[in-house]
Amino acid sequence: MATEPAQLPVPCSPFFILIPRGYRHKLPQNFDFRMKAYLVRILSEALATISDQPLEADIIIEKPRSPEHGDAATNLAMTLTKKLKMPPRKIAEAIKAALPMDDGYLSAVEIAGPGFINFRFSESWLYGQLAEILMRAEAYGKSSANAGKRMQIEFVSANPTGPLTVGHGRNAVLGDTIARLLEWTGAKVDREYYFNNAGRQMRVLGESVRARYLQKLGQDAELPEDGYQGGYIGDIAQTLIDEHDEALISCPATDPVFKNAAEQAIFADIRQTLERMNIIMDSFFNEHTLYEDGAIDRVVSRLRELDLAYDADGAVWFRTTTFGKEKDTVLVKSTGEPTYRLPDIAYHISKLDRGYDTCIDIFGADHIATYPDVVSAVKALGYDSDRIDVQVYQFVTIVKDGEPVKMSTRKANYVTLDELMDMVGSDVTRFFFLMRTPGTHLEFDLDQATEQGEKNPVFYLQYAHARIHSILAKAAEEYKLDSEAALGQLTHPTEITLIKELLQFPDMVAQGAQHREPHRLINYLNDVAASFHRFYHDCRIMGEAPELAIARVALLRATGTVLKNGLTILGITAPERM
Repeated sequence: MATEPAQLPVPCSPFFILIPRGYRHKLPQNFDFRMKAYLVRILSEALATISDQPLEADIIIEKPRSPEHGDAATNLAMTLTKKLKMPPRKIAEAIKAALPMDDGYLSAVEIAGPGFINFRFSESWLYGQLAEILMRAEAYGKSSANAGKRMQIEFVSANPTGPLTVGHGRNAVLGDTIARLLEWTGAKVDREYYFNNAGRQMRVLGESVRARYLQKLGQDAELPEDGYQGGYIGDIAQTLIDEHDEALISCPATDPVFKNAAEQAIFADIRQTLERMNIIMDSFFNEHTLYEDGAIDRVVSRLRELDLAYDADGAVWFRTTTFGKEKDTVLVKSTGEPTYRLPDIAYHISKLDRGYDTCIDIFGADHIATYPDVVSAVKALGYDSDRIDVQVYQFVTIVKDGEPVKMSTRKANYVTLDELMDMVGSDVTRFFFLMRTPGTHLEFDLDQATEQGEKNPVFYLQYAHARIHSILAKAAEEYKLDSEAALGQLTHPTEITLIKELLQFPDMVAQGAQHREPHRLINYLNDVAASFHRFYHDCRIMGEAPELAIARVALLRATGTVLKNGLTILGITAPERM
């Protein structure tokens, strides 16, 4: 094996080590060409030789549930029984015999059960991949799966009527983390916040501020019906007093000065809250724009031309029965006020007109009944509705002492995101919102979130990363870490298990991006941390021979890289000390 060292791109003293070039993986540094692609290729070549007729099959490579069954497996033989009219095990044996196997990748191929083909990775391939993790460092896990694609993801989208609450938190964190996953797979992602600063809600907001303004000046005033009662309304009113004193007393309730002041103050607060959660929006889109540029009227007109919109009972109706619904749906009420569907249709057309390959919506469960109508309308109007990807999540319940905390924006009986972050921090806030699959209800347990130990799942991961850095610092005092790492020293079962765990990271990132499910990455990182703790329990570093110790230091560094990269995608810090 060649011993000429390959330096890491960015030496990280005191943990800088040299990796032998001979361990470099020969295939391109791209997820699509890693082991799964290699297995698909050699299986395809084998299929071409075992039958006179062309065999077309979906070759699926999966990780076996039990390590006893190898590192990868396929049920390909069982999918071909009807075509070849042979027992699946016999087909599997024929495929195995025809495999152009390279021992640089695989150490063994085995037939199991009724016809599963199991593969075991060679140690030389594992060492090469470990070296690649160290060389790619903060770029490890990135791929080109979505390279060249422009994507837009719309999330949060709360109207500026009050501070962001826990009810908005899951939406915000899901949207941003999905965007991060897509960016790691090569996509160009735009984060957009859609809002409406007109309509009844905003009118009531302005009237609420005016009432508090007058009350603070000793005037007789009552909040409007269903007015906003949060303390922030009084703060905005006080700002108006500081700026205008009593000059606004005679202003009528319809004067925009109150609404505008509230909108500016609330949006400033919303932006600050998002930034505190490590979320930066690329653009803000005002629904009112759709009215000003005629987009709303054009949608109604075009639907009428297609006989998909009609007048009845003083309202404008969308003929949703055409798309399989039991009843048609109102687009414009008899009062002249559009329902949510109409501007949403115009907004999605605006997105597609801007040339995005995919437009992702992050919606709460209350949108389940409405978004299919929007997608149907967009498709009927001649657009490719497959470019719209709607992700629906279930709502969050804040639990304290085993009891749910009630929330109401108008009555100010709610927990704001800032209050939540004050209690548990932004890292814990993000992590807890991502722990469960989006389609399941989430209970945010404040007692667990405020736990300062391993019972808190965030600290479990962060502690593993910090512990690695602590060990590396001690190793740097005892060993010369600029020596070449002999990765072939890593033969202990827990070392091999940890290496295999680390090599799944690119796949986990790709799957999380493909399925829009960040919780997959959390589950994976928990497995990495557990494998690390087992490795460190079984395999000492301090006091070992330098060659073995330096190899184990390399494995530690690779583990720290994966943990840090994963936490970065989740928008969570990876501390070096705790």
